[in-house]
Amino acid sequence: MRSVTPMRAAKTGYIIMSAVMICLGFLMIAMPDTMAPAVCTVLGIAAAAFGAVKILSYFSKDLFRLAFQHDLAEGILLVVLGVTGAVRPELFAGFIGALFGVCILADGLLKIQIAADARVFGVSKWWLILAAAVVTGITGFFLIIDPLGSAAVAAVILGAALLTEGILNLITVLVAVKIVKNQLPDSDDRITAEAIHHV
Repeated sequence: MRSVTPMRAAKTGYIIMSAVMICLGFLMIAMPDTMAPAVCTVLGIAAAAFGAVKILSYFSKDLFRLAFQHDLAEGILLVVLGVTGAVRPELFAGFIGALFGVCILADGLLKIQIAADARVFGVSKWWLILAAAVVTGITGFFLIIDPLGSAAVAAVILGAALLTEGILNLITVLVAVKIVKNQLPDSDDRITAEAIHHV
């Protein structure tokens, strides 16, 4: 039997970081002028922490292998960007919105793929992941193009993007991560997952 501790740690970390992103999103929307001066540092720290959680999640090997399948590459990217943003915020000051917009748009697109895989796999609430991924992708796109060119509007859009990204990750981990006590080794897990799919 394989320990479920890494999976529980990954799931808990995902939930905590999703909640942090939701809170940051609310703060950016409610107080854009107050948050703006420290946004690079704050987002850098949050991104680095979430990147570390994603890397841990990738190696946790949950039963369905859906939610964390892209997290190794995403996690490494977030750690690099996050540490750089936290240590040298002036480097990102001029294009922080567009940079995180690309990351959020990419994550939305990847989560659409996860929703499609979850549907094929038989996860009944796959559509929740799909709906949240589409909304998140749209906010990421608007963050990239910044249609009105206003700093205040950009801060609000960034807040909305962080909010939707946090909700998306929260929904994904709750819907697509399955933890089974006394889980079998990897080869047997895949057999069990296939059996669940065909039931």
